[in-house]
Amino acid sequence: MPAIQVAGLNKTFNRTNRALVDIHLTVEAGEMVALIGASGSGKSTLIRHIAGLVAADRGNAGGRILIDGVPIQQGGQVSPGARKVRATLGVVFQQFNLVERMSVMTNVLTGFLGQITAIRGTLGLFSKAEKLAALEALDRVGIAQTAAQRASTLSGGQQQRAAIARALVQGAEVILADEPIASLDPASSKRVMDTLAKINCEDGKTVLVSLHQVDYAARYCPRTVALRAGEIVYDGPSTNLTPDLLRDLYSSECDELLAHHQSEESVDLEAQLASQIPATMAATA
Repeated sequence: MPAIQVAGLNKTFNRTNRALVDIHLTVEAGEMVALIGASGSGKSTLIRHIAGLVAADRGNAGGRILIDGVPIQQGGQVSPGARKVRATLGVVFQQFNLVERMSVMTNVLTGFLGQITAIRGTLGLFSKAEKLAALEALDRVGIAQTAAQRASTLSGGQQQRAAIARALVQGAEVILADEPIASLDPASSKRVMDTLAKINCEDGKTVLVSLHQVDYAARYCPRTVALRAGEIVYDGPSTNLTPDLLRDLYSSECDELLAHHQSEESVDLEAQLASQIPATMAATA
């Protein structure tokens, strides 16, 4: 059974601005798929609809979205059982969505809120097993040493990996990542994408990730879906997305998609140099 099924999805803002136009998309369980497009192409809007956070156009034009065969919305209405469906979805946003004054561990533990009683959640009463699972998730994403720190003290890349750890403890089978590396430096971007790819490969989680740069799509995602002006204009192997094809699809917007981060060698060199900076210097930087 497909992990994500979108059929006939339409979204119009202010009656005239068609943000999504007759979207049909199927993502099989265990796939890692990139969603690309220039700014304003509809990537974030599509992900928010799949997550059931935004309702599509009303009536038959609204289309239908299923997660593991269960409707999360249809006909322009979010399904009554959407909350239960969302428990199987982990959504990673560009802006991390962590509570900065809380510890990293507590932020990750909030992934259990859909699985425990409201009283325990309100009082923050998490079991020893839940705390251990949260710590293991932080270790999976490479930041276990930050568990006791306030979330505000983490770098952008570390905060994004904490958000991924939260999705892991949630038990999400489908991870929707909405431009998770858009605001990150090249080294952090690589670590976040490595983390998502590892979870996809080792745990078999389905990952749909929206990206601005085609080079990341080609490196990490076997399949890419390209959006332009709210319509799917390409759905196929990432290796086929040559500069010539992108120019045919996007014309003047192509340069935005072909903008590369620094090379992987430069990223690795930067990380190596950073690790050699004395701790006293890092603290005053």
